[in-house]
Amino acid sequence: MSWTSARKEERMNTINGEIISDRSYNLVLGGTVFYGLLMNVIICKVFGEKVLDWIIQSSTNMIILLVGYFVFALIGTLIAHKSANPAISFLGYNLVVVPVGLLVSVTVSGYLSAGMDQVVFQAIVITAITTFVMLALSCAFPTFFQGLGKILFCALIGLVVAELIALLIFRSSHDIFAWAGAAIFSLYIGYDYSKAQMYPKTLDNAVDCAVDLYLDIINLFLRILRILGSNSRD
Repeated sequence: MSWTSARKEERMNTINGEIISDRSYNLVLGGTVFYGLLMNVIICKVFGEKVLDWIIQSSTNMIILLVGYFVFALIGTLIAHKSANPAISFLGYNLVVVPVGLLVSVTVSGYLSAGMDQVVFQAIVITAITTFVMLALSCAFPTFFQGLGKILFCALIGLVVAELIALLIFRSSHDIFAWAGAAIFSLYIGYDYSKAQMYPKTLDNAVDCAVDLYLDIINLFLRILRILGSNSRD
């Protein structure tokens, strides 16, 4: 069992903190996710072009950004999922949001500089619609989504391996991987939200679950952006 799976089991069986109402729990969960997405928008607006220009100057800068992303995102995820204190979990959440926002800003700025403003807007709209649809479906069919955990995990690992092989052998990644990723992360949104409703309704669990949903939505957005961008070029 991985440490994330162990932490999810711990969330299920341990009550850390005061139980709050379902409404308050979901407001904190949704508000925390929205905060992370809003922070990414601000980062894109303020730092997007600057970070892109910095990366263009040297390939070393891209390596620095990627290493920094992995280090801070990993530390942030560990802090958020291992802590039982909502304030500390929120600190960990921010350590995930900031590096992810910088990477997203580079991608978005690249599309904007290429004159694909409409593509970025469409990706945002489609991601928002897909997210709300998956949330609604997870509420309507919770048992179905709760049973997808192992399937989605295996599918994601298979996708990562297949994409790495394609990059190493063919030096390119086919659009089929973007479509597969979009499908996987769409289902992950429903899965993670349905699981969130099973945990004891505490502030800490709300923040912890927000980390999972936030990453699902960001990954879905990046896949949709790639699909639309590829279609636009064609």
